Amino acid sequence: MKGNIRQRKENQGWQLTIYTGRKPDGRPIRHYETVRGSEADAQRRLRELLVGLDKGIPVPSGHMTLADLLDQWLKGFVKTRCSLRTLDGYESVVKLHLIPRLGHIQLRQLQAQTIQAHYGKSLEKLSGRTVLHHHRILSQALKWGVRQGLLGRNPCDQVDAPRAKKTTMRTLTPDEVEVMLQYAACNQFYPIFYTAVSTGLRQAELLGLRWRDIDLDMLSISVSQVLYKRGGICIFKQPKTSGSSRRVSMTPKLACYLREYRRERDLLWLELDSVLGLDDLVFSDIDGKPIDPCTLTHNFARIAKRAGLGVVRFHDLRHTFASIMLLRGAKPKVISEALGHASVAFTMDTYSHIMSGMQEEAMALLNEVMPPGVARSAAVTYREGGSEDAEVKSST
Repeated sequence: MKGNIRQRKENQGWQLTIYTGRKPDGRPIRHYETVRGSEADAQRRLRELLVGLDKGIPVPSGHMTLADLLDQWLKGFVKTRCSLRTLDGYESVVKLHLIPRLGHIQLRQLQAQTIQAHYGKSLEKLSGRTVLHHHRILSQALKWGVRQGLLGRNPCDQVDAPRAKKTTMRTLTPDEVEVMLQYAACNQFYPIFYTAVSTGLRQAELLGLRWRDIDLDMLSISVSQVLYKRGGICIFKQPKTSGSSRRVSMTPKLACYLREYRRERDLLWLELDSVLGLDDLVFSDIDGKPIDPCTLTHNFARIAKRAGLGVVRFHDLRHTFASIMLLRGAKPKVISEALGHASVAFTMDTYSHIMSGMQEEAMALLNEVMPPGVARSAAVTYREGGSEDAEVKSST
């Protein structure tokens, strides 16, 4: 394998030509590529391609653009390996951010500097956490492209990923929880709010609960399906991970409330000439249909605002459950299992600001069990003919 460089017309860059073999009829196979910049940039790119070919890495194919690769990645990998919710999120980032800015670039022309400049421009309007998410999606797609032989390297490996500033989550104090529930007492979604702050379940998990998942005698809730809204349609599916499929304990107060709530639903169904079954949803519209997640989210936000709590999301009820449990001395392992987290380490990192605030309480507990210290008023000295014991004078 060999290659050469020639300068194109003024300000049109440098053309690389690489000979990669011969066709069956004996004619040579050439790969052409244009490099914008200095001759040193062209030499560097030529060496990179030749070293890659020597290692068995193919050169980028034809005039394929980044938009083409992203489309293939979404349809050929993400759609077959990831959940619908993940696919929707990736498609949104690709179509709204990556393709409009970078999609026209041919894979063989895609450089780390171009991607880095795109991130810098994006940070003018988006947060570091959001741009970091875009970087991870682009890097995954390009990594897949390398495995498929669509390009020889992943330019994102040479990019400095944006930093995400860690923000302190909004949690409610026990007093604020009481105020919120008072304002929501007459709201049709009160049962969901009360169950959410009492269990830490995600919104999708709450809206997917069936009566067969509730064991009021054993004080437990089984999470076996979730509800998501996709394309304006509510669909049920299994939880994303094995850790999300779990059994969660409930408080006796919640069990008493749900028992009374069940009796009210039974009477309502009888008035409608129907019977409430085990496969019916615990939280549903009056006709038994699923509750729209967006309606629930907006409804809660309005209640929180009227209650004077400021900007509080429905998901913050989950954080509130975890923070109250931690402040009341629950073990991180127990909380991690209740929340369905992948690991205790993730739970501790998520709620590190709460755990750091518990140090004073922990030191107070340690102070109760530790004996008082003994102060020595004289240092040990050594003299000829003397012993250490004779020289030590101690006082408490």
